[in-house]
Amino acid sequence: MHIAMLAPIAWRTPPRSYGPWELVTSMLTEALVKRGIDVTLFATLDSETTGTLAGVVPAPYGDDPSIDAKVWEFRHLAHLFEQADRFDLIHNQADFPAHAFARLIKTPIVTTIHGFSSDRILPMYQEYQNDVHYVAISDADRHPKLTYAATIHHGIPIDDFPFLSTRGKDLLFFGRIHPDKGAKEAITVARRSRRHLHMYGIVQDSAYYEAEVVPAADGVNVTYHGAVGGTQRLDALGNARALLHLINFNEPFGLSVIEAMACGTPVIASDRGSMPELIEHGVTGFLVNSLEEASEAIERIDEIDRRRARRAVAEKFTIDRMADAYLNLYRRILGQ
Repeated sequence: MHIAMLAPIAWRTPPRSYGPWELVTSMLTEALVKRGIDVTLFATLDSETTGTLAGVVPAPYGDDPSIDAKVWEFRHLAHLFEQADRFDLIHNQADFPAHAFARLIKTPIVTTIHGFSSDRILPMYQEYQNDVHYVAISDADRHPKLTYAATIHHGIPIDDFPFLSTRGKDLLFFGRIHPDKGAKEAITVARRSRRHLHMYGIVQDSAYYEAEVVPAADGVNVTYHGAVGGTQRLDALGNARALLHLINFNEPFGLSVIEAMACGTPVIASDRGSMPELIEHGVTGFLVNSLEEASEAIERIDEIDRRRARRAVAEKFTIDRMADAYLNLYRRILGQ
């Protein structure tokens, strides 16, 4: 089986810090290669893989402002689809633009839908749903107007996330600095609890960052650390008392949630989107519907057994489980 894996070009695959779509693409690619699958990764030229790297995009447009996103995305897509007949299957991780090629080739396409930025993109999904095999990353993110081949939750390489049995003292916010992700709410709840809040993530909304995070980040009650990767990222996820994930949108998945749980850190999250699929209320964390409930959950966080949080990820959200599910889907599509 020869698979073409199409990565986004916003960030390197795998990303240096932020880049959830690129991270999932990389993890799946490496897991498939370990299973003996011939995978060609179409990604930016600075990307890394144990498979075969194929690329024309010099650098991610998220890192290099000289890279015009639209121009290089078309070059990126053309580079793959001009040689589509070399592959048994194309796995598209880069949203709807690839669908424009679906009826021009014979190679089947799988698209993992990493979430809908807006219903305005639906025409490129509805039109091609009989030509492309769609995968939802959670049941909550299935759109009622679309037909899906499967729901496959993201997985992580759990052995890369060290388990810490000792509870930390401080609270954690880990995500984009944007109203959707609830940075303001995390600050409010942390202050009420009189616990230090450590914040990590890229600034995606500068005005929101200046209005809500900068005045609060005094280094005493709230510390903003920016985006981190590597061991810093693991330390942040594992050393917290709880992750505050008080989102203001119906999040399709939430990698930081299962990453924190893999380290043993329980999660206090808004009860919306995919969160009920990731968190077992009262067992691996708490699902809340208000800031008052979030404050109460912080006071109850010692009820959560960190080993149960880790075990839940080991049972439901490993990279092996995800890779096996995708491999089964590929075989079903190819009639193997």
